[in-house]
Amino acid sequence: MSSSIPLILALVVAAPVVGPDDSKPERPNVLFLAIDDLNDWVGCLGGHPQVQTPHIDRLARRGTLFTNAHTQSPLCNPSRTSILTGLRPSTTGIYGLAPWFRTVDEFAEVVSLPQHFRSHGYTALSTGKVYHGGYPPPPDRPREFDSYGPAGGVGVRPDEKLIGPTPGGNNPLMDWGTFPHRDEDKGDYQVASWAVEQLESGIDEPFFLAAGFFLPHVPCYATQQWFDLYPDESLIMPRVFRGDRLDTPEFSWYLHWYLPEPRLSWMEANGHWRSLVQAYLASISFVDAQVGRVLDALDASGHSDDTIIVLWSDHGYHLGEKEISGKNTLWEPSTRVPLIVAGPGVPEGQRCDRPVELLDLFPTLIDLCALSPRPGMPLEGHSLVPLINDPTADRPWPAITTHNQGNHGIRTDRWRFIRYADGSEELYDLQVDPEEWTNLALDPSYEPILAEHRRWLPSVDRPPAPGSQHRVLTFDGNTAIWEGAPIIPSEKMP
Repeated sequence: MSSSIPLILALVVAAPVVGPDDSKPERPNVLFLAIDDLNDWVGCLGGHPQVQTPHIDRLARRGTLFTNAHTQSPLCNPSRTSILTGLRPSTTGIYGLAPWFRTVDEFAEVVSLPQHFRSHGYTALSTGKVYHGGYPPPPDRPREFDSYGPAGGVGVRPDEKLIGPTPGGNNPLMDWGTFPHRDEDKGDYQVASWAVEQLESGIDEPFFLAAGFFLPHVPCYATQQWFDLYPDESLIMPRVFRGDRLDTPEFSWYLHWYLPEPRLSWMEANGHWRSLVQAYLASISFVDAQVGRVLDALDASGHSDDTIIVLWSDHGYHLGEKEISGKNTLWEPSTRVPLIVAGPGVPEGQRCDRPVELLDLFPTLIDLCALSPRPGMPLEGHSLVPLINDPTADRPWPAITTHNQGNHGIRTDRWRFIRYADGSEELYDLQVDPEEWTNLALDPSYEPILAEHRRWLPSVDRPPAPGSQHRVLTFDGNTAIWEGAPIIPSEKMP
């Protein structure tokens, strides 16, 4: 027995000392859930009174809901590039649907969010739309994730467009409605299934699992069961102020000059406004169910207590507000997004109303997972951990959204300020005018508020990166150029 005493003492000395802080894992896993084109039409955000999102709502109850979160860009590629590089669009010059940031020499080797986690021993997995493009990356480019699941996307389609030809080039994405198919045939269902399989089979820990859902991006196709949640006869439509654009600068139209997303006037004339709202709601509830499947699998895996869950949308979406559909604006329907953080170290059932940015996710996850700082280029966001610890804490920075060079929206607690590339401006008091119907920028009495917000305009404001394409707007001081052609104001789409 005496010969075993040294071994016993060695085991005792080597055993970890359990203290009050050991309930929080040193390296928690990360479940990173992205949803495309989802505005604030989520139950816990109250954006639409009829929307049914029980699974996103239950996630909000188990963590912190940021009720005033905003994107860095109202377009997929620049938004996702910003989130995953930790850099503003005005810093990278990524404003359009192209290029993939790795093809820009200056950012070809920048350490992305998943790469940073991989460098700290995480197994990084991705499925669906996480980046915009670059899936999987070319073999001569840095690898973002260790393994990739299904790319997701639209999935099964009808034989022909359901709503018929649309203006702006009759883009095949501009469609919505239901037709005979199964949930299992949809790209988002397959994305959720792959994520569920990884959780069920056991992933090498710690893991960073990213799953990106396509809907409610157009085409908004869903099966009949989801449409049945929103009967047409009782559908509540968005509030629209006729003539809302009369006090907005002409330049505000240039940000979405000639696009496939139909104007409100066309949707009303062709009887498609109500059907779009119904299809958008149905698509949201379908995606919510896929989120629920992944959350259930996480709980069943035994990792719910050691996994940080982040749910976010890349930008919002107009459904008639400001007389348009789609994104590509600097107003609240385009910029405000769902953002939920839950897991170890995050209080449950908490709401934070401070303006925050999706750019903040990179530094927040570094803090929550106790990683070292990102090497190379400094991150431009700010950790949300102080707000997670105290949701009423002061936060000196506003949320800043950029759409093409020189066009910026500044969102503070009470105000939205917009400066366009030609110098024209908008100002809204969201405390009394949450729908942004009255532009106060031309009222001299608001000059002090305008001056306070102008100081937050980005000091770095780069021109479009080489290879920029699609929805790219430039301004040379005299002429606005849309996708390579001068804008002729008289040719504005009605």
